[in-house]
Amino acid sequence: MADLPSAGVPAGALSGSAGGGTALPSMKERQKVLGASLVGTAIEWYDFFIYGSAAALIFGPQFFPTENPMAGTLAAFASFAVGFLARPLGGLMMGHFGDRIGRKSMLLVSMLLMGIATVAIGLLPTYATIGIWAPILLVTFRLLQGIGVGGEWGGAVLMAVEYSPTNRRSFYGSFPQMGLPVGIIGANVVFVIVTNILAPEAFQSWGWRVPFLFSAVLILIALWMRLKIEDSPAFKAVKQDKKDVKAPILNLFRNHTGTVLLAGVVSIAAPAIGYLYSVYMLSYGTSTLGLERNTMLMLIIFGAVCHLVTIALGAVLADRFAQKPVFLWGAALLTVWSFPFFWLVDTGRPLNIALAFAVILLGQSLMAGPQAALIAELFPAEVRYSGASTAYQIGSILGGGFMPLIATGLYAAFNSSTPIAVYLLLMGLISFAAMAVLKVGRYPASADAGEVPGAEPEQLRARGGRA
Repeated sequence: MADLPSAGVPAGALSGSAGGGTALPSMKERQKVLGASLVGTAIEWYDFFIYGSAAALIFGPQFFPTENPMAGTLAAFASFAVGFLARPLGGLMMGHFGDRIGRKSMLLVSMLLMGIATVAIGLLPTYATIGIWAPILLVTFRLLQGIGVGGEWGGAVLMAVEYSPTNRRSFYGSFPQMGLPVGIIGANVVFVIVTNILAPEAFQSWGWRVPFLFSAVLILIALWMRLKIEDSPAFKAVKQDKKDVKAPILNLFRNHTGTVLLAGVVSIAAPAIGYLYSVYMLSYGTSTLGLERNTMLMLIIFGAVCHLVTIALGAVLADRFAQKPVFLWGAALLTVWSFPFFWLVDTGRPLNIALAFAVILLGQSLMAGPQAALIAELFPAEVRYSGASTAYQIGSILGGGFMPLIATGLYAAFNSSTPIAVYLLLMGLISFAAMAVLKVGRYPASADAGEVPGAEPEQLRARGGRA
């Protein structure tokens, strides 16, 4: 293969380049895309996580009444997990159309789906009012949330990475990743405010609906920002060069099945940590450790702040030292910290819990920081939305969606956090092993890089990037 031109060569100078003969995006255009990716993803995750907080605090007695509080919590967490079952469907559907008609259009669709479902939950009557229809409708709207967020991640990540400079593609790709802790912060801050303003009876009766209804305002802001950006240079190049395929999903599984499945396994550990601390710990801290609800909410907010900062750190390190080793560092840290994490949490002391959160979220961020660009560059542009969404959602289901449910079930069965620590350790080992054998950087995705299948790490570095 001939040597690639050096960094700075216009993308259109390369046959089949990400720029496809069009001018490179300006810094102003890149900043607009980063802002829309961060804000839009943060709002989607806000919507997704207020359901998690409500599942831990409210939905058991309101929608799944039972004489056994643990059974009600299990049912609420099961409804939380239902959203993850719908995420692959959202990823497949929006991946297909995202590769066919554009990344931007699917980001608008995902935002509308999430917003409609979230506001509908805020208006939903409880079991006491409409009986069995209450949990049925709750699960239905949760499925719509899952479809919406299933298509969100892939589109937001690709917009960011496909607009990036080659030597900062992990950093650009981390902006949608940073939307996760921003969403967690927003969801928990709103719950803290509402629970402190309202009397407990008012919060139980109607106050819990406020965070869901507030989503309507946030969705309008995100839609406005996303309408102001253009589709990515890589997608424009695919259309201009007539490289698009009629059935991206079929093409993906015909030519990239092994990569999709392996990337999905790689992605299981990071969401397992995310949902452990942001959803399960709220229930565990209040019901098992006997801590005040506000204390646990503030600890989760603290963890999300740490998460936000360290995701950026993980991305910067990935652009400096390469994506693969940084991801492996994170998976290794998770495996060695799984037991110390619960030893500290089980003391019930807020400072110890804060330390436990900070370290485990550092491990998560060393994986999440490079993850977006890493997964995007496993697939060519014509099937990239389908490939990235499918791989990520596989990991989210296996690692994240059932984490609160599994953790609750393990503690109920053994009356100990040790089995949960073992489960977390296994997640880290599995992701580490899968990443160790995954070949990364196959299809450079940044706006400044040629879309060159099989590009070698040395060639990417010659253009100012990292493998």
